[in-house]
Amino acid sequence: MAITEEEENLIHHLPKSYTKGGIKTMPFIIMNETLEKVASYGLQPNMVIYLMKVYNIEAATATSLLSMWSALSHGLALLGAFVSDSFLGRFTVVASGSIFSLSGMIILWLTTMVPQLRPSQCDHFEICNRPTPAQLLVLLFSFGMIAVGAGFVRPCSIAFGADQLDNKENPNNKRIMESYFSWYYATIGMSTLVATTLIVYIQDAFGWQIGFGIPAILMLFSVAAFLSGSSLYIKVSASESLFTGFFQVLVASVRKRNIDLHSGNGEAYYHQSPSSEIQALTSSFRCLNKACIIEDPQRDANSDGLRASNPWRLCSVEQVESLKSLLRVVPMWSSNIMVQLSLNQFSFSTLQTMTMDRHIFSYFEVPAGSFSFFMVITLVMWITIYDRALVPIKSRYTGQPGGLSPVLRMGIGLVLSTAAMALSAITESIRRGLAIDQNDPQEIPNISSVNMSAMWFVPQYVLLGLADAFNAIGLVEFLYAELPKSMSSFVVAIFTLGMAVSGLFGSFIVNIVDSVTSYGGGVSWLSSNINKGHIDYYYWLLALCNVVNFLYFLLICRYNRPD
Repeated sequence: MAITEEEENLIHHLPKSYTKGGIKTMPFIIMNETLEKVASYGLQPNMVIYLMKVYNIEAATATSLLSMWSALSHGLALLGAFVSDSFLGRFTVVASGSIFSLSGMIILWLTTMVPQLRPSQCDHFEICNRPTPAQLLVLLFSFGMIAVGAGFVRPCSIAFGADQLDNKENPNNKRIMESYFSWYYATIGMSTLVATTLIVYIQDAFGWQIGFGIPAILMLFSVAAFLSGSSLYIKVSASESLFTGFFQVLVASVRKRNIDLHSGNGEAYYHQSPSSEIQALTSSFRCLNKACIIEDPQRDANSDGLRASNPWRLCSVEQVESLKSLLRVVPMWSSNIMVQLSLNQFSFSTLQTMTMDRHIFSYFEVPAGSFSFFMVITLVMWITIYDRALVPIKSRYTGQPGGLSPVLRMGIGLVLSTAAMALSAITESIRRGLAIDQNDPQEIPNISSVNMSAMWFVPQYVLLGLADAFNAIGLVEFLYAELPKSMSSFVVAIFTLGMAVSGLFGSFIVNIVDSVTSYGGGVSWLSSNINKGHIDYYYWLLALCNVVNFLYFLLICRYNRPD
């Protein structure tokens, strides 16, 4: 993709008085985010193999640990956004987050080079030592540092870039921002593809030291690129965060819980923000309306009568309605959690494809951790086809602008997620049957020990890519449509929170399934010897959970009515 002459003219249409910000800052910011994603995403696909082979951790424990790592990375994005908006500002948060990520990757890299930081290798009798508490602490500390870095960089980097280009005086400002977001997300897609292919291939071909060293070096370049542009950036100071406003509404509502809502005389008793586009209260969650009731004008408002003297006792109508809007979208948002959980089954898929024939050509073998490439490329291709071909065709024949409704797309995504899990279960059942027929099921599966092509896994990755394209993008559009414009920057944080919850839920399910199925000395469904276990049963369980989630989604659509 090349920048057209029109786009370049638009981007450069900035007042000459501007000495900071603008297009000259974009290489530093986008390089920081792109290299951070290549480095961190490149560590994830093969991490389950590293934990099992180097740290002698069981498959279920390793998968649970990686789910918790994913949940922490996404959950800390809320903390990063809060700290950025309320205290430190975006530049400081992105810079410190980049340094945290670099430190974590260096420590993780050291575990491949310093023998004392990892358990000794298994002996000839397959007796393996568990990691000591100190060794495990170092490993978890590296994960934690990387998670903090990701949580600080990802939610703030895109907004920091927007700060450099956003100029309300420019008549082309909207077009500039649209072009920026398109390029930003395009680079993220490309970085994900590079991470799941090139970085994973290097780990398989050259070992852990080089495979983990390259992400650390890329992260070093990421930090250097971002800091080298420091003198060019517009650095917006921190202000009050939406999170703070939500807590203020809750606290004020509790403080005024004994007030009678019917004792006032209409809107005159509610605190209005003069610059707000929201001036009327809705009937939902009426208990929160108490937060903006003016009890004593002399005490509750400042001398100008426009601002609350104590924002923890008196809130504006806009603050109350913003919180209500958030609460109204929670049910629909929660239906996405199961889809995200289905998308994050890479650990078991990697173990499965390791045992299969992964050759595309006789001289090239696809790394086991790179099969998520098919999901990412499906996502990118479908978005392009849908946006550039299907939407215009639909508009031409129906006369209605735009494509399918966000809610309909979310529903299609849920169905595709269910189908993907069912197909995963069927494929694994076939793989396991062949593995038992061709090998001793008591032996630990060897690489390429099953005479079955791993390309049979591609259809389930395609379905997952389509499920993500329909459900995730539909959810984001739904949130943008349902939330006030003042909360548009909050949409990414809400979506990221769903990914964090899915990680926690995934870890919980893995631990429960492993404990229940191995109770009384039985073989766990999620055994490290996947030929003895039953990953297919686990996938059927996830398919059932997806069916229940789809029924839950239909109930939401049936009873979710606007005010």
